[in-house]
Amino acid sequence: MNKKTSLAIASLTVTLLISAGFAPYAARTAHAHDAQGLLDAAIQGSHRSDANRARDQYRHPKETLLFFGLQPDMTVVEISPANGWYTEIIGPFLRKQGQFLAAVPALADDMPEAMKRRDAAYRQMLKATPELYGEPTIKAYDAAAPVFAPDGSADLLVTFRNVHNWAKAGHTQPMFKGFFQALKPGGVLGIVEHRAKPDTPVSKQIESGYMTEQFVIEAAVAAGFRLDRRSEINSNPLDTKDHPGGVWNLPPNLRGVAEADKPRYRAIGESDRMTLRFVKP
Repeated sequence: MNKKTSLAIASLTVTLLISAGFAPYAARTAHAHDAQGLLDAAIQGSHRSDANRARDQYRHPKETLLFFGLQPDMTVVEISPANGWYTEIIGPFLRKQGQFLAAVPALADDMPEAMKRRDAAYRQMLKATPELYGEPTIKAYDAAAPVFAPDGSADLLVTFRNVHNWAKAGHTQPMFKGFFQALKPGGVLGIVEHRAKPDTPVSKQIESGYMTEQFVIEAAVAAGFRLDRRSEINSNPLDTKDHPGGVWNLPPNLRGVAEADKPRYRAIGESDRMTLRFVKP
C-alpha cells in the first residue's frame, strides 16, 4: 500500500467517524425541530379560542412543554386537565405519533354540579373532534389511591396549578406516588404551580393557593423522584403574593375583587409560578 492510498484510507476513516458521531446529533436536532413546528401549529390552531390564546403570554405553553421535553412520539399523561387549556395543545401535538391520556378526578354524587358539567364538557370536547385529538384515553382516578396509567408506561406526566388542591385535600403523597408508578424509568414529571414565598407556613400555602418550591420538591423526592431542573419561564415578579383572596384575586378569576380594583389586578397579570422538571431514576 503506497503512501497516497494510506492517506486516503485514513481520511475516509476520520470522515466516517465524524459522520457516525454527528448522525445522532443531527437526528436529535431534527426531532427537536419537528417538536417546535408541531407545537407552533397546535398553539396557533383555529380550534383555540381568543380567550385561551390571551393567556399564552402568562402560561408560555411552547417554552414550558419544550422544557419538560415533550416529543411527538411520547406517551403523555395530563393530570386534572380541567377545561382542557393544555389539552388543546398537547392532544393535537401527539395525535399522529404519540398517545395522550387524560387523568380526571373521579366524580362522586355529592360533588358540585359545576365540576360535573366541566367533566362532561371536557369529555365531549375530545369526543367531538377526533381530527384534533385522535382517540385519547380518559381515566378517572381516586386521589386517595390514584392509578393514572399502567405501571411504567408513560414517558411524560404533566400537571398545571393543581398541587394546592391536593395539599388541601390531604392527597399530596398518594398523588406523587401515583405519578412515580405511571412513569417509565427515566420518565419526566413536569409541574407548574403557583409559587409562595420561601418559608410560608403550609396552612397559609393552602389558604392562598400559593405553594413553596420546597413543599413540591420534598413531595416529589419522597415519592422517589430526582429534581432535574428548574425554570423561570412562568415567573411573574409583579405578583406580591399577599392578596386578601389569595391567587384567585388575580386574572383570570378576579374573584372577590371590587370593580374599582380590577385594573390594578389585571396589571399584575397571572400568578408567579414555579416550573419544575423531575425524573424517575
